[in-house]
Amino acid sequence: MLQAIDNDLRHTIFSFIPNTAEVAFYGLLKGMEDYLNSVKVSRILSWKGEYDEEKLTEMVNRRIRVEKVAIKDVKMRTFITEDASRSEMVQHVYDITYGTVARDTDTIVIIDDSIVRGTTLKESIVRMLARLHPKKIIIVSSAPQIRYPDCYGIDMSKLGDFIAFRAAMELLKTHRMEDIADDVYRECRDRQRNGQLHTENLVRRIYKPFSTEQISDMVAQLITPPDVTIPVQVIFQTIEDLHKACPGNTGDWYFTGNYPTPGGNRVVNKAFINFMEGRNIRGY
Repeated sequence: MLQAIDNDLRHTIFSFIPNTAEVAFYGLLKGMEDYLNSVKVSRILSWKGEYDEEKLTEMVNRRIRVEKVAIKDVKMRTFITEDASRSEMVQHVYDITYGTVARDTDTIVIIDDSIVRGTTLKESIVRMLARLHPKKIIIVSSAPQIRYPDCYGIDMSKLGDFIAFRAAMELLKTHRMEDIADDVYRECRDRQRNGQLHTENLVRRIYKPFSTEQISDMVAQLITPPDVTIPVQVIFQTIEDLHKACPGNTGDWYFTGNYPTPGGNRVVNKAFINFMEGRNIRGY
């Protein structure tokens, strides 16, 4: 995060959206406050006693800039809305606070609890934040890239819904590596015919040629509306740091593809077959 803002806390505004990201936001804020405090101590020590009250007061009073730049109408739940009406709905869910961002100077950092489809970001949030004319927009996800379906309670079973999967497929196309997807599809069909679809998560091969950063950069491109010229960056939580933050919760199959049962492998491979055949149906 500090690299993304060039360590310029003076010209960075932190916020969160939606409300479910509030807890993660306070964690991010505490980390930034700890960093700023270390900077204060280092600067004051470097003065070697050569300071006056005004200079010391200015340094001690520096704060992380926090604003509620975007507000969500809590009565409207887009995540559980049917796909047909979701795109239209997300354009009317959020409102914006003007007068908080210095035009072409401030960077806006917005933390989200997770980025699943990316629809709300593209259709509403990024375009809305761009109206404030920040220097840069950074979207932070407290969850890692959601790459694989869930079949244990959360209805996330269509690969084409995941912005991370669409980013990986777009990268394959950009690098002229579409044959990888074709090979995975053929092997999925072969294993389906042989009753072996549950033996391995073959969809991992779609992501293997690319780094997490490459996929994140493509996600940023996909969620940026064509008419927005302000730079947009997306930063995802890493799987390793997620495990450090939640050591007692080891379920990470939507991020890693490590399903705890053979049925998970069957679902993800079936979901890929459906995607390649253009069938917008569940993988189970």
